Amino acid sequence: MASSDQRPANTSRRFKWLAAAIVGVILAYTGAWYYGAGVVLDRVNSSFAVLNRDGRRINCENTEVLGYPFRMGISCRTVLFEDARAGIGVRAHKFRTSSYVYTPNRSITEVEGPAILQFPGLNPLELTWNTLRATTRLASPLPERVSIESKGLSVRLDELGDVTPLLFKADLFEVHMRPQQDDLDVALRFGGLSFNDELVTLPSFSGLVDAQLMDGALLDLGGPGLRNRSGVLRDATVTIEGGSAGASLSGPFSIDDAGMIDAELQIVLRNPAQLSAVLAELFPDARQEIELGIAGVAAMGNTTSLPLRIKKGEVRLGFFVLGFIPPV
Repeated sequence: MASSDQRPANTSRRFKWLAAAIVGVILAYTGAWYYGAGVVLDRVNSSFAVLNRDGRRINCENTEVLGYPFRMGISCRTVLFEDARAGIGVRAHKFRTSSYVYTPNRSITEVEGPAILQFPGLNPLELTWNTLRATTRLASPLPERVSIESKGLSVRLDELGDVTPLLFKADLFEVHMRPQQDDLDVALRFGGLSFNDELVTLPSFSGLVDAQLMDGALLDLGGPGLRNRSGVLRDATVTIEGGSAGASLSGPFSIDDAGMIDAELQIVLRNPAQLSAVLAELFPDARQEIELGIAGVAAMGNTTSLPLRIKKGEVRLGFFVLGFIPPV
């Protein structure tokens, strides 16, 4: 009888020890999480202090560390970045970035619009979107990969008034970047891209760009930008939605210290007759040359490959001058 009485007592003691161990683990984990949150917050504030110099200003209003128990990340009510020397500025609403505690090298960032962008020589732009998310795979000294995806993107001029002029919008817009030693691989994809009819009458587009920037594109991120760089355009394809017309470009390119582009590209035209109307709208000053040149290309078939050369910004398709690209 005594033996049977001891079994419930032993079971009860084991259960109590197990419950105490679980509570202890939870308390230890909670303490470690909040300690780590404090370290993260201190590092973020220190990073801001380092960045806020030499004409640069970055601000994260109401900085908080959130995500307990399984995530850890930073939240800001508004975010601001300005570089007075470069003339660049970005302002946006709520900013959140976080990582799971068991995969700290992979972070997810979300930003709520609208955002205001400022670039040298351009009017400020207002961006709105349905979703804007960035995924980063962290590594040292640079991330292994950065991906940005936006849905329902609209770009307008930032002007006074309830409704500002729409420039263009896109159903989908993606950018992917990864370092390759000192070079940089860049891929871009978009869908449902359309422009304001009052600016230019064009159909909706979809397309992709796959390129590699060389000559140490990652060594001096605050330097001359794309100038004095070269690269390879693996594929740049634009397709008119709802039809078969489109064009693809590939080949090497370079940009000199004055921002002028040189390139030896190969262009593949699909349904040249329909493309002629689009190119003539984009380059109205060269309408006659475009229509004459495309007429000759169309005689070669529905899909044609031709050399496209750019010399100091001047764009030539065969013997015809299509237009001029200003310095970048």
